[in-house]
Amino acid sequence: MSTPDAVDLLASRAASQLAVLVIDVQSGLFNTTPPPFEAAEVIHRINFVTGRARSAGVPVFIIQHDGPPEGDWLVPFSDGWQLHPDLNQATDDHFIRKTTADSFYGTNLERRLRSLGVQSLVLTGYATEFCVDATLRNAVSKEFEIFVVADAHTTNDSALLKAAVIRPYFNSVWPESSSARGIHLLNAADVRFAVATQSAAVG
Repeated sequence: MSTPDAVDLLASRAASQLAVLVIDVQSGLFNTTPPPFEAAEVIHRINFVTGRARSAGVPVFIIQHDGPPEGDWLVPFSDGWQLHPDLNQATDDHFIRKTTADSFYGTNLERRLRSLGVQSLVLTGYATEFCVDATLRNAVSKEFEIFVVADAHTTNDSALLKAAVIRPYFNSVWPESSSARGIHLLNAADVRFAVATQSAAVG
């Protein structure tokens, strides 16, 4: 699923103005019974997108949720809290830890993005209707341009809706939401980044 012109729009953005966010791809969230919708495929698609980003000089931000220290869910440094072993990482990736659904709330994510000159975000990860949606909506309020990788985010079935319905529903809603700079959708296979120039990469 791609919104009109999304592929060309993303490819036209300078690498120095872009960042990819990978939200909550953690073992405890993906190794559930049943697992999130298309869990393995989503991680594969995220790796495809981040691989292209790194090759183009686009920074990758890997965001990790901290559960309550006294709880039994995503306790920091526990096995379930760790990033999924199939998720590709690089030494120059940026790592952010958060405690709410919104990746901006109580973190230095915005400051770090602004310091790099980022204006447009490429969103992937878990969970569609919680952390991805909350992060997207706060990013819109901060006037970032948004590109959602439509098949590289996922969630679990809820009591009312199957994850196979939740993802396309949010994919249909987001581009219709009010936004100063736009919310665009494209599939992982269609993601193309302009390669950073030498001067931009050094800067």
